[in-house]
Amino acid sequence: MRGIAILGSTGSIGRQAIDVLSLHPDRFFVTALTAHRNAALLFDQVRLLRPRLAALTGMDHAPIPADLSFCEFRFGPRALEEVAAQAEGSDVLAAVVGVAGLKSVMAARKADKRVLLANKETLVAGGEMVMNACPPGTLLPVDSEHSAIFQCLQGAGPNRYEKILLTASGGPFRTWEKDQIAAATVTQALGHPTWNMGAKITVDSASMFNKALEIIEAKWLFDAYPEQIQVVVHPQSIVHSAVQFKDGAVIAQLGSPDMKVPILYAMSYPERLETGARELDLFQLRQLTFEKPDTEKFPAIGMAYDALRAGGAAACVLNAANETACYAFLREEIPFGRIAGVVAGALQKYGSLPARDLADIDRADALAREEAGRLIHKN
Repeated sequence: MRGIAILGSTGSIGRQAIDVLSLHPDRFFVTALTAHRNAALLFDQVRLLRPRLAALTGMDHAPIPADLSFCEFRFGPRALEEVAAQAEGSDVLAAVVGVAGLKSVMAARKADKRVLLANKETLVAGGEMVMNACPPGTLLPVDSEHSAIFQCLQGAGPNRYEKILLTASGGPFRTWEKDQIAAATVTQALGHPTWNMGAKITVDSASMFNKALEIIEAKWLFDAYPEQIQVVVHPQSIVHSAVQFKDGAVIAQLGSPDMKVPILYAMSYPERLETGARELDLFQLRQLTFEKPDTEKFPAIGMAYDALRAGGAAACVLNAANETACYAFLREEIPFGRIAGVVAGALQKYGSLPARDLADIDRADALAREEAGRLIHKN
């Protein structure tokens, strides 16, 4: 049996992870759970799974129900790192949203735990540092696209891929005009056509900053040059990604749009177990279409490649500014069309900062958020 600590257990990925774990009680047990502020749901999860350690990272204190006395509770932002390092078991599922996941991933690796990564920002902000701390087999991707690429590469043997084909649904604004996108409302941005995700990730999908982060993540996970990563818009979300080899062969991973498959694949790797996900019926597929991304309407794609070529803390700045702008949009402080402009402004000012260690990354992250906030309130 594998013991798994779930960081972000009340979020979309965390809840689905608990669902698939419940199908295999003879294979997995939960050692720890963390949530930000959703105490009620966390308490219910602790009752169900009975871990010995739990945390509320967005609260300094909360009354603990008497029936949960068997579990030790931690509080505050440092609790995330403490749980990652101190929880029993071999695996840590990093499913929190935002750059807060970076330090907990590093803490898990320092404790020699295997990381199941569902937090894009960890590699976007600290790619080189994180990969240096992760020998082969100690970091497994959970994002559907990166899990698909990882699965495709399992049959490649010693053959090096020529190109990564990173698919994108295109989000709810794929067919909209540029001026329509700029004026999109929060409700419209949250209406993803194929995936059910949290608010921040859904808005990122609408702006395609989600794909920008995945481009950067793919570079580090698969040791790719920027020009080897090609974004392919695929609205049906059936082909989750593919790899192309020098002989022209393309190997793709297909499946219904359900995160349970990549979550459980990371947990059970190299085995495959029953997920409860809907099987893909090829006879029901009317068409699969593929398009080039429109970088005029979605400038996030170009920013990702620019950040990779710039190196240093540029990707960290991109992520921090986008996170700040995204939440400002969700609070209706800026229009949707301003998100990219805020990110571009932060990159212009701080994109050349270094990223040699955690201190550098913390500094770049803080300065980018400060500049993004200034740009948001200026306008």
